[in-house]
Amino acid sequence: MKKARGNARGSARVSRRPAMTLWVVALGAAIFATEPAPASAETLLSALARAYSGNPDLNQSRASVRARDEDAPKALAGMRPRASVQASAGQQRGYAKFLAGHSATGQRQFLGDEYVSHPRGAALNMSQTIFDGGHTESAFRQAESNVFAARATLRLTEQAILQNGAAAYMNVLRDTAITSLRKNNISVLEQQLRVTRDSFDVGATTQTDVAQAEASLAQARSELYSAQAQLKTSIANYRQMIGNEPGRLEPGRSVESLLPGSVNEAIAIALAEHPGVTSALHQVDAAEYAVKTAESALSPTLSVSAQVADQHDAILGVPETRQFAAGAAGQLNAPLYQGGGEYASIRQAKEEFGQARLNADVQRDSVRATVVSSYGRLETAKASIISGQAAVKAAETALIGVRDEARVGRRTTLDVLNAQQSLLNARVGLVIAQRDRVVASYAVLGAIGRLSASELNLDVTLYDPGVHYEQVKTRWFGLETPDAR
Repeated sequence: MKKARGNARGSARVSRRPAMTLWVVALGAAIFATEPAPASAETLLSALARAYSGNPDLNQSRASVRARDEDAPKALAGMRPRASVQASAGQQRGYAKFLAGHSATGQRQFLGDEYVSHPRGAALNMSQTIFDGGHTESAFRQAESNVFAARATLRLTEQAILQNGAAAYMNVLRDTAITSLRKNNISVLEQQLRVTRDSFDVGATTQTDVAQAEASLAQARSELYSAQAQLKTSIANYRQMIGNEPGRLEPGRSVESLLPGSVNEAIAIALAEHPGVTSALHQVDAAEYAVKTAESALSPTLSVSAQVADQHDAILGVPETRQFAAGAAGQLNAPLYQGGGEYASIRQAKEEFGQARLNADVQRDSVRATVVSSYGRLETAKASIISGQAAVKAAETALIGVRDEARVGRRTTLDVLNAQQSLLNARVGLVIAQRDRVVASYAVLGAIGRLSASELNLDVTLYDPGVHYEQVKTRWFGLETPDAR
């Protein structure tokens, strides 16, 4: 009994202060922000603003939309006039032979002359399509629908960048907190091992107690190495998403205040506003216009053309000759049969139209499922926080009780170590749940289609893809892009 009490006293000598330090570190690193952060610190919203302005994937998607904008003026070119100039110049050597008459004997006599001429000339050709069976109009509407679909796809990319940026930010906070928890846990276990060894030296504990303390310390160090490796991975992901190395990060805020009040309301908003659904609907419009574009191949076309030509030394290459011509004509082309390829194109376009409509239904079902599942993850995270707080409180109480019982010989060193480990696990679990709640709130906002820089009120200049489209939509000529590239 004396030996047991000595063991209990040795265990009870471990200070409770490091354990309290762990709890303060966990809360300070992971709890939700309730007050504005200092100007020198990085906040979640400032990090997302940095990603919105400089993320390469997002900028690449914006460039892709700008390239798609050019399909509209390309389609409109079908009803615009066309003009071309042809010019030629050269040198020509020739020999002319002429009948000069007949000789006295009745034989024909010829005169010959060798000459050098410089045939040259120019011609101006112009044409204008008057009617093309609606091909140009349908092609333009198809291109415009594809532009709108590309903008919606850009919104999807923007949402993904913001959501992944929020996750990267919170992962760094989470892993930093967990690494701190595990470092402090090692300090506690090292103190526990020193006390156990001192007790062993005076015969108050056994070699088994020492081995148990050493094993716990070794396991804690292994867990620290894993936590440090995970933190490095999270920092690398943060650098990729945000664009710089994380400095001092302030706690992240949940965006639950921006969410609808119920799942049903969220589903209704998502079906109307989610970029995935919007893109699919624009693709349906584009496919419908593609059918009309294909059908225009069966329609007659009407065009007018004019030509002005001036030729010098061009008539048989004779010098000092000139030919000037000007004319205009109308042309009507009514296709009768062209091998059947146009009919195949029409049937193909109709099948693609049906496929686009089915894809829109798929997108609606996918969005609905994503909203429900994301709300479920958010509710789970919130419940986990409540459970985690209760678990931490209970584990703290249990650790105090185990230490008190150890004083009277009813608990061993292993019991104290297990209670300490349980408290650590509860605190780590609470940190993870707090991270999950913030990330899940962003996921829900993205699931309903409202995760955007404007909705988050980020301190950035909002990118408007419509500006570039209006700049190039009716542009007739020019090699430079609107930003002078």
